[in-house]
Amino acid sequence: MTGRTRANGEGSFYPVDDGFRGYVWVTTPSGRSRRKYVSGKNRDDVHARWITLQAEAKQGPVATSHPKVSEYLNGWMDEVIRPHRRLKTIDTYDRTVRLYLHPGLGEKRLNKLDVRTLREFFNKLAVTCQCCKQGKDAARPEKKQRCCAIGKCCEQRLSKRSVHDVRTVLRSALTNAVAEERISKNPAALMKLSPGRKTKVKPWSVEDARQFLVSAREADDPYYATYVLILVLGLRRGEALGLQWQGVDLDAGVLWPIHGLQRIGRRLVLDDLKTDASDDPLPLPSICVAALTHRKAQQAAHKLALDAKWPDKDGLCFTSRIGAPTDPRSFARAFNRRCVLAGVRRIRVQDTRHTCGSLLAAMDIHPRVAMQILRHSRISTTMEIYTHVPSEVTRQALKRLGASLDGLES
Repeated sequence: MTGRTRANGEGSFYPVDDGFRGYVWVTTPSGRSRRKYVSGKNRDDVHARWITLQAEAKQGPVATSHPKVSEYLNGWMDEVIRPHRRLKTIDTYDRTVRLYLHPGLGEKRLNKLDVRTLREFFNKLAVTCQCCKQGKDAARPEKKQRCCAIGKCCEQRLSKRSVHDVRTVLRSALTNAVAEERISKNPAALMKLSPGRKTKVKPWSVEDARQFLVSAREADDPYYATYVLILVLGLRRGEALGLQWQGVDLDAGVLWPIHGLQRIGRRLVLDDLKTDASDDPLPLPSICVAALTHRKAQQAAHKLALDAKWPDKDGLCFTSRIGAPTDPRSFARAFNRRCVLAGVRRIRVQDTRHTCGSLLAAMDIHPRVAMQILRHSRISTTMEIYTHVPSEVTRQALKRLGASLDGLES
């Protein structure tokens, strides 16, 4: 007499030629009712997975098929990211998916991702030369190849910050997969990465900023007014370069940053600002009004020289002599050159925001006005910056700024 292979109530669990198989009726994330199967050679193992599947089906929807990671990421980009995110974010996510996630994880099944798999991927990503991996040097003409293509690896590895950024994109994608009930947990959220070392920003002193601005004004630098806005108002590079005359009221002394100018691939695009608070009106100190007035006269002269051929249709404040928008990368290079010409310590454009508060204090801007410019929620935060500027330093800086800058604008 043969033994039983199935117990009572196990009609959907049965032997097959190469082992055992079972199925459970489940509700898919799309709301449809389907069978989901488990199979294998070992009865106890398959039976345990069958019981687990039954429990999952009672708790909620269960996916009956699992796409490859590359397929899922493509759908996530098309359905979730592109319709709802800012252009710069879309460009960053698309680049991360294309250069790192597709090559490293694309062929794996979505439901097979676990912490160990991701740890191996990120460990390898951190030590891989991206020039070799992406064939950057190999893509150059043979006469211009200088490193990896000729056996001299340049070891162009990602920084810890960049590795963290890749994890951020993957974590966002898998969080969406959990929300859509395609997977039960997010392994990217459970995985730990070694923290990157934060670079401490050493901002310019008031004297450094004054020396930089005086150098730019005396040389009639075409970016002088832009420098004033990023130093005195703390505007970001994209906010300043995307500033439009329709958002500037020189008579009332108010500015509304509405758009930011971003490089998206090979195009320069005006995009909405990052947050709703970013486009709040900002009061213009007198030095900003003078700089923008000078800039408006410059641009009018450029338009007159080109007659009716002025191409700028967006009314940008900062354009080239022929009306083209200013490439953020070109502006960064010009900023670096001005640092050298002014004889001041070179910092990044984005680091100028740290100097803004000290400049406002040195220029004797009222704390309430400075609070609005710095976008502080509490006046006490603004006053902390003001108390860090000694009164003697303030008086001397004011004297130099007034004589060297306001006087030049008149």
